[in-house]
Amino acid sequence: MTVSPADQATANDSTRKDSDRVIVFDTTMRDGEQSPGASMSLDEKLELAKILEEMRVDVIEAGFPIASNGDFEAVLKISEIVTESTVCGLARAGVADIERCAEAIRPAKRGRIHTFISTSPVHMKWKLQMEPEAVLDAVSRSVTHARNLCDDIEWSAEDATRTERDFLRRCVEAAIKAGATTINIPDTVGYTYPSEYAEIFRDLIENVPGADKVIFSTHCHNDLGLAVANSLSGVQGGARQVEVAVNGIGERAGNAALEEVVMALKVRGDRLPYFTGVDPQHITRASRYVSAITGFPVQFNKAIVGKNAFAHEAGIHQDGMLKNAETYEIMKPEDVGQGGSNLVMGKHSGRHAFREKLKALGYELGQNALNEAFQRFKDLADKKKHVFDDDLVALVDDALASGADRIQVKHLRVIAGTEGPQQAELTVAVDGVEKSGSATGDGPVDAVFNAIHEAVPHTAILRLFQVHAVTEGTDAQAQVSVRLEEDGHIATGQAADTDTLTASAKAYVNALNNLFARKEKSAPDAIASGF
Repeated sequence: MTVSPADQATANDSTRKDSDRVIVFDTTMRDGEQSPGASMSLDEKLELAKILEEMRVDVIEAGFPIASNGDFEAVLKISEIVTESTVCGLARAGVADIERCAEAIRPAKRGRIHTFISTSPVHMKWKLQMEPEAVLDAVSRSVTHARNLCDDIEWSAEDATRTERDFLRRCVEAAIKAGATTINIPDTVGYTYPSEYAEIFRDLIENVPGADKVIFSTHCHNDLGLAVANSLSGVQGGARQVEVAVNGIGERAGNAALEEVVMALKVRGDRLPYFTGVDPQHITRASRYVSAITGFPVQFNKAIVGKNAFAHEAGIHQDGMLKNAETYEIMKPEDVGQGGSNLVMGKHSGRHAFREKLKALGYELGQNALNEAFQRFKDLADKKKHVFDDDLVALVDDALASGADRIQVKHLRVIAGTEGPQQAELTVAVDGVEKSGSATGDGPVDAVFNAIHEAVPHTAILRLFQVHAVTEGTDAQAQVSVRLEEDGHIATGQAADTDTLTASAKAYVNALNNLFARKEKSAPDAIASGF
């Protein structure tokens, strides 16, 4: 049996040394929320904290307590509910910041104060307007004060990668002497590159007194698209904490993405002999939740969590996937909570993938029928950018369902509004004979479908109802898709109309026609009872 790299890495986790364990520090609720437009409510932060804790994230940076009453309350409430992860708050080097942070994390079973000050020449001159010696003194005073309030202190040298190396060493030494337990070396503006960043850590660890007593941390921004690469290089250079954010959100171009760093360490354990305690099966859930509450969509080709991360359209790729998934996938989609691989049907898809897709949709075609359907699929794929399952169902149904119009909608009248129940009256023609149905429902669409059921009795179960506008404006056509299932047979119907309810009725009837036609093809006597 072939073992995937990700599975092999998992098998090796138990044999790794504690010194190779990388602490995962999530800053989605602090640095991530600083993305313009990404503010989160208190309830949303509490739910995200629960997800991160279930994921076994080591440290949750819950906010910047002095920034606002809302941030303070979020850190306080998260400190009250989180019991496994460390809850961290951010503070500048001032006394007021540090004391406000200490107050916010006080309820935490494991609390951390994260204090920082800029150390680069450009920041000291233009932002702080302080001389280097004054900054050095502020490092000692702030860390000492924080350590008097909390045992777990992280100190960060803002803009560390543009800081003069000798001065950075002096600041780190001062922070360690004052009681810092974690030293963070941020690439605040995404300026460094991998080999340079790794060398900074090696230099500090080798040359700063007391460096062996603390944990060094990465915090990388993505301005040059190097945040994940730099974070991994920092680990190779000796860092044992990575500061990351779900979906990579954060200031400007964002932070190193939690999901990418975690899975890179897991999959490439052969070259990166380090590991985290994160349970990756919660990754997709966290990604989708953060996207939903911030309104920041995840790009389709985003690594690990993107819609297309485990999707394959090219015929060569699909053929390889059908033979062995490891031909084109270096990790299992199930490992990150993605559900499964997806063979996307398009103009590049081959006959093998097309046949397997039809089997998954419930179709077993003979060779001639398959050849004809495949040609029709190719013609359709040349016209449509995306060929969905419903398109394939409709394509095959057109060929198989000779009685696709046995039922036709003749008349529909719907009463809707704020005062229910909503009511629908409908007349259909079944093999030329008119039948009527009248029903109420929980909303006008439900009433329409109930009326159809009365006119054409059946036991099919509604599996999908989907509406989208074909064009823009109030006069746009509504395109409705309906999927029905009965006795193991699945059929989809589609219709478009400027009246959404009319389109819904026609789509449902179209699905019934396709369903009855398919059942008739497999067992002709089975349809009679449907009427």
